[in-house]
Amino acid sequence: MSEELQKKLQTELENFKSVQKEYHKAISQRQQLDGQLNENIAVKEELDLMKADAEVFKLIGPVLIKQELEEAKQNVAKRIDYINGELKRVEDLISSLDSKQDTHREKLAKLQQQFQQQAKVAMKA
Repeated sequence: MSEELQKKLQTELENFKSVQKEYHKAISQRQQLDGQLNENIAVKEELDLMKADAEVFKLIGPVLIKQELEEAKQNVAKRIDYINGELKRVEDLISSLDSKQDTHREKLAKLQQQFQQQAKVAMKA
């Protein structure tokens, strides 16, 4: 009985660690997206300050290509929308992983209690 409980405990611990790894990866991804969003918002603000006849250049590889101001604004707005969508997806993933972690923690706590109770019984015998 004790070996079976120990295997359950080990399996649950491995599952918990796996979910934790995914969680940390998602947190890192969210931080990266936050940085990209802030960059793009700053670019949008700068573009909004420009006059309609201002020249805008886009870096493509090692070359600067002239671009229309409106086109640049649209591209940045699309990028911001995309990043916001990705942020929402990652936030949903994080909350899902959060609840999975809680479930695994509860299972681990119950299994540890059972294991400790068996150990006490074994010591008395």
